Amino acid sequence: MTPGPSVIEQYRQLLEVSSRMLGLAREQEWEALVQCEAGYVVSLQRVRSLDEVQSLTDSEREQKFSLLEQILTQDAETRRVLESRREELSHLIGSSRRQQALGQAYQAGRGSIASRLRAVPTDDRP
Repeated sequence: MTPGPSVIEQYRQLLEVSSRMLGLAREQEWEALVQCEAGYVVSLQRVRSLDEVQSLTDSEREQKFSLLEQILTQDAETRRVLESRREELSHLIGSSRRQQALGQAYQAGRGSIASRLRAVPTDDRP
């Protein structure tokens, strides 16, 4: 029976997925990012399970620490990109709502003017 992947290998895979997610966020590939995130969650669960049962040497603990630092740095950058996108979408939604309200106000005012024009007898029009 061959041993399964080591915790360090799993952290490396997690780092790869994290790198891919950051690249997708920077490229604004939102659908692909969401799909990739599902794989990230699975990888994260796998790492947690292995981390609980495998003991590490001092060298492996240092590797794990280094990999975790890289993962966390990339994760923070991905969050910054996503927060920027959320703010952008929020502004677009606000702008769209204002345009919709203006359109409704214009339509309501236009109907009001048309009804006033219909109320004026044709003899009084210049």
